[in-house]
Amino acid sequence: MNGPHQSQPLVTAGTPLDEAEAAVVLVHGRGATARSIVRMAESFHHPGVAYLAPQASDNTWYPNPFSAPVESNEPGRTSGLQAIADAVERATDARIPTDRVMLLGFSQGACLGSEFVARDPRRYGGLAALSGGLIGETIDPDDYDGDLDRTPVFFGCSDVDPHIPAERVRVSAEVFERLNADVTTRLYPGMGHTINRDEGERVSAMVAALVTE
Repeated sequence: MNGPHQSQPLVTAGTPLDEAEAAVVLVHGRGATARSIVRMAESFHHPGVAYLAPQASDNTWYPNPFSAPVESNEPGRTSGLQAIADAVERATDARIPTDRVMLLGFSQGACLGSEFVARDPRRYGGLAALSGGLIGETIDPDDYDGDLDRTPVFFGCSDVDPHIPAERVRVSAEVFERLNADVTTRLYPGMGHTINRDEGERVSAMVAALVTE
């Protein structure tokens, strides 16, 4: 497709793709940049891992809250999903198998990343959705079908996040459990819209597993 995000760059870091054993696709949040989430990834980098971060047009993947009707967030939502698909394809074209490709997103990027994995279920290296959940005014588990083949999935969020209702995180986790993912969910009491140390340690372990399993 030729949507608003397709003309944007793909930022790369870590081990060069043609030398990497694994890859992590990083999806930034609203108002942030691909380069900013790549800088964040430096805290959990492991040798042998390449990082691929698509950039959203005007730093925003879609205009309205993730809980708005899906149509109100088009074409940004669909274009963003394609940007993730293109990044995953860059990794697989470099002969990195999908089961060593992990997706990580924060906030709007976590919403888009989780939606991508749920809509294209197969065995991935993992999904870390930090302060995010599936996209739509309501979530119907019957809209999602397939087998994630025990892909490790981590949802981390505040229980009082001003942008991400805790119930949406729970429902999203239930969808992934139905898709046969290995799901871990943590709702942190009173945390802000941010990433805490526990989340960082869990993500680091997930990334390490890509090159040690």
